Amino acid sequence: MTRSDLVEELAARFSQLTHRDAEYAVKTILDAVSDALVRGHRIEIRGFGSFSVNRRPPRMGRNPRSGESVAIPEKRVPHFKPGKALREAVDARTEELLANPAQKASK
Repeated sequence: MTRSDLVEELAARFSQLTHRDAEYAVKTILDAVSDALVRGHRIEIRGFGSFSVNRRPPRMGRNPRSGESVAIPEKRVPHFKPGKALREAVDARTEELLANPAQKASK
C-alpha cells in the first residue's frame, strides 16, 4: 500500500472527509512520526507496533566493483517492531490463504 492508496482508503471509509482532508491527515501523521524519530523518541501505537531509532556502528565495507575497503560511518536508522495483535493478524491471514489457495487468486 502506498501513501496515495492510504489517502484513498481513508477518504473512502470516512465520507465526511474530502480527498484533500484525508491527504492532509496522512501527511500530518507521517510528519509527526518522522519528527519524533528525528528527535530520538520512540513511538508506540497499541495493537499495531512501535517505531524507534537504532544505531548502526561504524564498520569497514567493501566496494563491490573495485574490491577496495571503504569506511562506512555510524548511522541512525528507523526500526519498526510489529505489535502482538498485528503479528497474530498477519499470521492468521497467511495461514488462511495457505489453507485456501483458490481464495488467494480472487484477492
